[in-house]
Amino acid sequence: MSTGVSAGARFSAIRELSARVPRKYEPPKDETGRDLRMAAYFGSNVLDRAKLETRLPRDAYAKLVQTIEQGKRLDPETAAAVAGAIKEWALGCGVTHFCHWFQPQTGSTAEKHDAFLSFDERGRTIEKFSGSQLIQSEPDASSFPSGGMRTTFEARGYTAWDPSSPVFIVEHTNGKTLCVPCVFISYHGDALDEKTALLRSIDALSAATGELLKLLGDPPRKVVAMLGVEQEYFLIDRAWNSLRPDLLMSGRTLIGGQPPKGQQLEDHYFGSIPARVLAFMTEVEHELCKLGVPVKTRHNEVAPSQFETAPIFEEASIATDHNQLTMEVLRKVALRHSFASLLHEKPFAGINGSGKHCNWSLCLTGTGGSAATENLLEPGKTPHENLRFLLVLMGVLKGVHQHAGLLRAGIASSGNDHRLGANEAPPAIISVFLGDLLTRILTELEAGSINGQAAEQVAIRLGVGKLPEIMKDNTDRNRTSPFAFTGNRFEFRAVGSSASPAFPVTLLNAAVADGLGALVRALEAKVAAGKTRDHAILEVIKDAIQQTRAIRFEGNNYSEDWVHEADKRGLPHLRKTPEALEQLVSERSREMLTRLGIFSEEELVSRFHVRTERYVKNLLIEVDTLIAMVDTQVLPASYSYAAVLEQAGPVAHGALERLCVLAGELAARRDRLEAATRGIGKGASEIDRAHYIARAVAPVMLEVRESCDRLEAIVADDHWPLPKYREMLFLA
Repeated sequence: MSTGVSAGARFSAIRELSARVPRKYEPPKDETGRDLRMAAYFGSNVLDRAKLETRLPRDAYAKLVQTIEQGKRLDPETAAAVAGAIKEWALGCGVTHFCHWFQPQTGSTAEKHDAFLSFDERGRTIEKFSGSQLIQSEPDASSFPSGGMRTTFEARGYTAWDPSSPVFIVEHTNGKTLCVPCVFISYHGDALDEKTALLRSIDALSAATGELLKLLGDPPRKVVAMLGVEQEYFLIDRAWNSLRPDLLMSGRTLIGGQPPKGQQLEDHYFGSIPARVLAFMTEVEHELCKLGVPVKTRHNEVAPSQFETAPIFEEASIATDHNQLTMEVLRKVALRHSFASLLHEKPFAGINGSGKHCNWSLCLTGTGGSAATENLLEPGKTPHENLRFLLVLMGVLKGVHQHAGLLRAGIASSGNDHRLGANEAPPAIISVFLGDLLTRILTELEAGSINGQAAEQVAIRLGVGKLPEIMKDNTDRNRTSPFAFTGNRFEFRAVGSSASPAFPVTLLNAAVADGLGALVRALEAKVAAGKTRDHAILEVIKDAIQQTRAIRFEGNNYSEDWVHEADKRGLPHLRKTPEALEQLVSERSREMLTRLGIFSEEELVSRFHVRTERYVKNLLIEVDTLIAMVDTQVLPASYSYAAVLEQAGPVAHGALERLCVLAGELAARRDRLEAATRGIGKGASEIDRAHYIARAVAPVMLEVRESCDRLEAIVADDHWPLPKYREMLFLA
């Protein structure tokens, strides 16, 4: 069989791929030449507090700790001492440049590198890194999304050091760069990034939790939000990625016929990891360990060529930094192994997409602000601890119930629209799964009489004290829930794989802070009305159980019955990104987020505009790419094969007729798509454009795809130019 010109590159890629072997890298060695254990080189590229303590004068280190734990301003003398210690450590590691590393509203990170090289007063070359250079920089903000918060002539932006997140070194082929984690603010002090609001939300959550614990008589201790981010991704050979304009431009395949085998045999999940992939994973873990990312788990996911990595829990602000580093390391290391790492939520139709499961909890720190020691979402050993657990649990439920629409907005994107509710991921309805045992306890509390009973006696009667042991066998029982309690944490499963976790976790922190605040006010009111503390606690828990009944669902979230049931319960079902994003600027969201100091009014509106604009731009890029693929690849391949069939004579008449009909149908649908795109009003608001695209453009894209996929099924294999699903997913 002769290979058609258009399919030549595809067949060359198959030959190239068949010769690939797993890449070997050299792990770090000890002085005897043996491989170091992971624990021995973990964090070797990170200047953490333990290392800083040995490099700073005692008083300077004490002031730095106060800055990290209490937010106190760092005086210039101490800042200079810290900068000097950082510079000497970095230079000792072979670093030549430094940058302020921040997270603008693009979903990724940003950095501008400056050399340590400078001149002294006598013109001699020196390495310099001052306290002012550590604390603040002034990158141009004109090209970063701002959502209308600044005009062109006010384009200055400032990065400010976030001392709660340690500095780290990124290695590249020809050198090393020191990265200083920062927030990013405008000339007028507005947050232009994802990190600033996250830090504010953590403070608000800590304050609300502290108020609740004080009413319970607990001693004051710092409360931190903890996070563990499971990252799903696809790996395909780099050659396939290079031959797919849709993957290059949009991160997903806009066309592609289904192979006979997908994931229906369920033989990939937790299966043996392919040799090339395992080599890739091993090097990824090596790089992440050096960066202080506590990567723990690796495995095959459900879909073919889909995988997952997951870390140990950390404080939420550091965990979000580490997830951004994880995504970047996945991309970079993939190239070394001749892979492409696909982080899009739905790179392939017909099989599972990828999510980012955010495992979230609340913990008390030890004395002096040391590491988290006590999980407030883990039932304890005493009746008091378990009452506290129930109150915190109710605060979470109240927050999620009151702000379900806002949480849906936090996960809204064009990519996640393809995944949510696609019989593989939680639907676009936010609900909470608690499990049979907790549900039974809440039902008994709601139905029972509490008059004259001591709160701790009620806890004993309900058997709450036995929860820690029982929970071991009652966790993770409902994989369909978007927000599931899994024993000592909640798993927010609806977050998209390509998204920064900072924004959805910010909104989750804010919602729970609001829910806990409502419990504090209710307790204070009941005590002020003459109720005993025990009686007030029980009444508040019972009231919260009744008020949050609608958000709790133990069944199959994928079923159509749940969609109807959720509608009866009054839960928002925001199917597409534009309607979800409108929840950001609803009256309820505005009031709560501004009251808690998470966003100013202007910052919140800006996020609505940034995300709406991104949705529109992403879809228009997809439309333009799809039309170009139809015009330059699909139709030409069809016409080329039609010429072959025509030369075959009458024996191929039927096949030629079917081909011509399908090609004509595709051409007509392609023209309808172009016309629909022209219908987007240039003078319309961005949200109106977004609604129009979701309603009138996206459905026509699916029609064009359907025609392309039918043509793929009948055009001769040696004439089809695009790598097929069977090749991309099963040849690696």
